[in-house]
This record gives sequence, structure tokens and C-alpha cells, in this order.
Amino acid sequence: MAQIHPSAVIAAGAQLADDVRIGPFCSIGPEAVLEAGVELVSHVVVDGATRIGAGVRVLPFASIGTPPQDTKYKGEPTRCELGARTLVREGCTIHRASVGGSGVTSVGAGCMLMAQAHVAHDCVLGDGVILANNVMLGGHVHVGEGAFVGGGAAVFQTVRVGRLAMVSGLAGVTNDVPPFGYVFGLPARLVGFNKIGLLRRGATREQLRTLRVANNLLFKDPGEFAAKLAQAEERYAGEPLVMEIIAFIRDASRRRQLVRPGRMTAPELGGVDEENGEGA
Repeated sequence: MAQIHPSAVIAAGAQLADDVRIGPFCSIGPEAVLEAGVELVSHVVVDGATRIGAGVRVLPFASIGTPPQDTKYKGEPTRCELGARTLVREGCTIHRASVGGSGVTSVGAGCMLMAQAHVAHDCVLGDGVILANNVMLGGHVHVGEGAFVGGGAAVFQTVRVGRLAMVSGLAGVTNDVPPFGYVFGLPARLVGFNKIGLLRRGATREQLRTLRVANNLLFKDPGEFAAKLAQAEERYAGEPLVMEIIAFIRDASRRRQLVRPGRMTAPELGGVDEENGEGA
């Protein structure tokens, strides 16, 4: 049986699964759909045409599906969707889409959005994405499966963050981050790749060695980038991880340039391993 606190406000038309749990002072709009096992702990707002997937848990003072912060938006019918088993922590804001995009803001399955994270209109987050505290995603940002964005990082509008990439805390990401890349700083610079994350996902040591050499060719070795890209495409045609990076770069729909390479050498950073993308 659904457990709905008497102080919650459920608009006529809202569709609630039989076993949802809705705590005190929540507000559910008339177009909302809450699937099986959803829990809104307390003081949660669900607005607009918003679908919340099975097993999602939302903690106090989060708002989902509220109108976009876009001056072009005039109340057009757009949507917001959260995938199954995603965790939304305190104070998060996830806005429904605006006009000029796909019409939907989408958060994948098994994601974790930590306290005060903001997902703007038309963002698309893949499965297993983690946003740490106070992350700010601008409109139309795409974050690939399994990527991690560190606390206080800001990702500018229309930026793409590739699969299993890592964004350091407090980074300012103004350009696209390739799959498996690790970026740091303001503006963010590509300082390594996510070796640990790849190992956890089953990559072999040989694949990592190949990826390291390919990354050096693309992002560190001298020469014209277009020529290096063509060289890598020919040399690593049978290497799926490298080809994923190349496909990301060649994507004709991209609106931003690639993040530039750099180094992270300041001693006060506590011995960060650039190759691993994690603290030593």
C-alpha cells in the first residue's frame, strides 16, 4: 500500500504506483508519474510532465521537473525523466526541458546526485553518473555513462562529458571532455585518464597501455591535431576504447571544442596521480 503523509499535496491526475512513499509536505503536480518503490522523504516538489523511475529515492528540499531558467521558455510542454534506482540528495534541482532541444531533461538509472547539485534544462545524464555536492550543469550538457563530476565543478552549456570521464572538484569545464579523460582546473585542462575507473569496469592492463600511448599521441605529442587523429584512427582501428574517443571527437553534432591538455604539478595538491585520475 502507498504511504502518503497527510500533509502532502497530490494534484488530481498524478499517477502513483501502489507502493510509493511520500513524506511530509511534498507537492506532486498533476502530470507527474511515480513508478514502483519511489520514495520522497519530505519537502520534495515534483512538477510538470515528470516521470520518476522505479526505486528512486529523493531527500528533502529537492525539486524535480520545475520550469527551466531560460528566458525563451514560455510554458511549452516539455518533460523531465529520472531513471530507476537513482538517488537525489538534499536540495538538488532538476529542471524540465526548454525549447530548442530534445524536449526532455533526462537522468539515467543508478545515478547519484549529491546535495545541492543542479541539472539544468535539456541535460542528459547516462546511467551511473555521480554528481558531487554543489555541481552546476548548464543547459544542454551531456554526461556519459559512469562519469564523475567533483564537488563545486561548473560545466558550461552544451558541453559533453564522455563516458567514464572524471571532472575534478571546483573545475570550470568550458569544452568537451573525451571519454575516460580526467580534467582539472579553471578553465579545466586534460591532465590524464581514468585508469582506476576503467579497471573497475573490466579493462585489461594491455588495453590501458594502448590507451595511454594513444592519448599521448592525440593530446601530448607535437603536430597538427587533424593529422594525429587520422593516424590514431588508422593505427588503433581494432581498439574499442581508442575508437570510442575518436568517435566522440568526430561527432558532427558537437558544439564545443575539445578541452585542452595541461598538467597538474602544484605540490599542495597532495600527490595526485595524473595517469590514474585519483589521489595517490
